[in-house]
Amino acid sequence: MTSHAESDPFPQASTGRRPIELLGGPPEETLIRIGAFMEARAAPPYRTEQVRAWVFDRRIRTFEEATNLPKELRAALDREFSLTPLEPAHVARSRDGTVKHLWRLADDEQIESVLIPTSDRLTLCLSSQAGCALGCTFCATGHFGFRRQLSGAEISAQFRDASRFAESEWQRPVDRIVYMGMGEPLANLEAVQVSLDVLHRGFGVGARRITISTVGLVPGILTLASRPEQFGLAVSLHAPDHELRASLMPIERRHPLPELLEAIREYASLRGRRITFEYTLIQDVNDRPGQARRLAGLVRGLPAFVNLIPFNPIPFVDWRPSSAERMAAFARTLQERGVQAALRTPRGRDIAAACGQLRLEAREPAA
Repeated sequence: MTSHAESDPFPQASTGRRPIELLGGPPEETLIRIGAFMEARAAPPYRTEQVRAWVFDRRIRTFEEATNLPKELRAALDREFSLTPLEPAHVARSRDGTVKHLWRLADDEQIESVLIPTSDRLTLCLSSQAGCALGCTFCATGHFGFRRQLSGAEISAQFRDASRFAESEWQRPVDRIVYMGMGEPLANLEAVQVSLDVLHRGFGVGARRITISTVGLVPGILTLASRPEQFGLAVSLHAPDHELRASLMPIERRHPLPELLEAIREYASLRGRRITFEYTLIQDVNDRPGQARRLAGLVRGLPAFVNLIPFNPIPFVDWRPSSAERMAAFARTLQERGVQAALRTPRGRDIAAACGQLRLEAREPAA
């Protein structure tokens, strides 16, 4: 028999304030909030575990999907809490299988995430900001500037909604997450750390399957190094010397290479993980043999892997990717000097899959 507490409509517990985002805090805190909500309504304690399972195991977007909960309880949950559903403004599918989502947020800002399937893994690339303020010259995101920070819930919801898409589309789970989409993750450190908690301890993604990419914000690197989890770190390098890197990436003036490398050594020492260096190869800019030799000297002695990326052309920048011969020679020079390196195969070029491109084209169709 259904109890009176579960058969009657529940009063709205928080009139006059916004619903609490269940993906916006540590999962342990989320469970405490849900438990207090159930206790206040004299609902059985097992309802808390049911809600947890729906949110994190079943990855619901609305409480209407929680079909083993009474209708009135679902309505009350909907008044008290938000699951931060994202609206798919556009879905682009590449011939190579890559899928890019342009998500519309509650305030009409738009962000991107990318699903990259291969034979042995499915990687999801997340955004951490709407736009970016750091102005890297080769990045499409920087060309429409910084709009706002994403909340921890908005970052986490990208995983939830993209993984639902992947399960429906390919019947396979997301098994790698990289914070390499729009924005600089360590410039939104508080929200990114919340999302790491939600992804790891809520949705159950292993820490070693999550990588945070940064242009080199040293305080953020050191903060991540102090965490106990084995998250991966990727550092956007793109030049082996101060002058060229400063011209490509303004952050070099704030945190020059010696300071950055010292922070990376500390991260590697504390976390025991190999560091990935991202290096975009631009024809006649940073792809010469001498630059490869200097890069090898720069990272030698670190547990390093250099990911060589062909430049993905973007509007407003008259650059080209390096030739196949130059890229192969660059990789060979690193390898001959004891540095592990590989050329990344471009993915999704036919759908504007480089960071920020789809959002840029949505904003500037004429480009």
